[in-house]
Amino acid sequence: MERRRGLLFRVLFREQSTVKLLDRTMQMSNLLGKTLREPPSEADSGSLALLLRAGYISQLMAGAYTFMPLGNRVRLNIENVVRKYMDLSGAQEILMPALQPIEIWEQSGRAAKMKDVLFRLSDRRGRSLALGPTHEEVVTQLAGKFISSHRDLPLTTYQIQTKFRDEARPRGGLVRVREFTMKDAYSFDLDEDGLSDSYDKMFQAYKNIFSECGVPVVPVDADSGAIGGKGSQEFIFITEMGEDTVVRCSGCEYAANLEKATFLQESSAEAQKSLEEVETPNVATIEDLSEFLSIANSSTAKAVLFMATKFDSDEEFPVLAVIRGDFEVNDVKLSNALGGAELRPMEAPEAANVGLVPGYISPVNLASEVTVVADRSVISATNLAGGANRDGWHYLNTNYGRDWEADIVTDLAEAQEGLTCEQCDGGILSLARGIEMGHVFRLGQIYAEAFGVSIQDSDGAAVTPTMGCYGIGIGRIFAAAAEVFHDDKGLSWPIAIAPYQVHLVAIGIDKDDAVRDEAYGLYAELTESGIDVLFDDRALRPGVMFNDADLMGMPIRVTVSPRNHENEIIEITGRADGGSLTAPRAEGVDSIKAEIHKLQQG
Repeated sequence: MERRRGLLFRVLFREQSTVKLLDRTMQMSNLLGKTLREPPSEADSGSLALLLRAGYISQLMAGAYTFMPLGNRVRLNIENVVRKYMDLSGAQEILMPALQPIEIWEQSGRAAKMKDVLFRLSDRRGRSLALGPTHEEVVTQLAGKFISSHRDLPLTTYQIQTKFRDEARPRGGLVRVREFTMKDAYSFDLDEDGLSDSYDKMFQAYKNIFSECGVPVVPVDADSGAIGGKGSQEFIFITEMGEDTVVRCSGCEYAANLEKATFLQESSAEAQKSLEEVETPNVATIEDLSEFLSIANSSTAKAVLFMATKFDSDEEFPVLAVIRGDFEVNDVKLSNALGGAELRPMEAPEAANVGLVPGYISPVNLASEVTVVADRSVISATNLAGGANRDGWHYLNTNYGRDWEADIVTDLAEAQEGLTCEQCDGGILSLARGIEMGHVFRLGQIYAEAFGVSIQDSDGAAVTPTMGCYGIGIGRIFAAAAEVFHDDKGLSWPIAIAPYQVHLVAIGIDKDDAVRDEAYGLYAELTESGIDVLFDDRALRPGVMFNDADLMGMPIRVTVSPRNHENEIIEITGRADGGSLTAPRAEGVDSIKAEIHKLQQG
């Protein structure tokens, strides 16, 4: 028996050119990590609890996780799917430094814009550095060194790199963390037409990536945030665990995040009436005013006060946002209207300092020096009730253009459930929670201009190239796949990203040498055939081994046992559907390959 076992292991460890070397981490007796019966206390979502229980990840601190051997294989498999479609799109893989000089962030203007999430440090010489949360500055400088002519374009580069962001509230396991892996790609084109082509290629590549990883996503119009640019789209995984809100139409394909969503606002056909002042004692809210005047909230003008700070300045300035009383101001829309200003609610003493009376504020006959931003809802409405800028009094029949004007007119309103879609003029909007999986941006020329990048066009004239930016969160795909592919027993990975294709369970190998030899022999054959196998070689009760197999979630479980050995068969069980079949031991590898092929074909 010992001689046979020795021969077996010599076969397993033949030269790598002829046989795949046996990776001992594929044997569970040597696998780093343990399964847990109960999720640790830090688990704040269902998928995180499963990943912790199954030994895929381990938390170091809030927002920082170790990928254990199983989890690291999933991460690498996701990266390989991403890499496949990036390469097919024609993008070239590079790797840029995570450590960056702060000067390039100051040159782009984003050192101030991203000050809250930017990790800063200094080297021994006192030079200020940053840990890269993203790489627009670095890649633009890089391109400036190597592109000089229209013949060098189009160019798209990508990397899969560790990013660092000082998140205020890391949560959701791998969803919002402080250190994470992201694929970011950057395109350079001669003009907007070229950018559209590059953008479309990336958009299709993203659809292919999410499809192969098994994560259903909804592309939505999105706010570009601190990245900037002329427009962007997010790929959202719809889940109640999500931190983003998505607006979708029932009648067309329109979808947008809450910061970007618009809706149909019909103009009032009512003729303008004369402005009138009315006493309204102790009526300081829209609800109180509507009840006092017996009118709907939609017949009022709501004034919302903010203090704003431009990203390139420390000075605050007062802002009065005016919106119809039945709507709410979306802070991101207001911030964008003010050039990316940081906002906070104005306190009552601050309002008094600039001559405003909380509860009775109106842009009509406003004596205070504040920036007035009007939502389009109050532009198209007529005869709205609003504050009279003195305690206990309101105006009736205020009208934009006749009674007041704004410094900025824009879309400030936050979309609500049940409103009418502006795109198809008939569909009804609904809201859903979701997680951003990827984001594609039309950057335009903002970074190329900031770093003085120019090229010669076909006529020899100097032009500024046009950029696009495209990001995917590797850890977020990991978390979303765990959210999608699980049941009450545990995880159930799709074949494309599963850490191993096969979970080989060997029952009774500590008691039966023949079963032990068969199990190790099958393990060797599968490994030699190029099949990724996790081999449970532990001498444990069958129930424990099967429970761990279900929890870990490999697509196929293969069982070797004394009874199966006696009948010269192996048992093959699909994790997703629970279906089982038996195959003659002599045909075991071919049968397993056939089941893997079925899963790969979908």
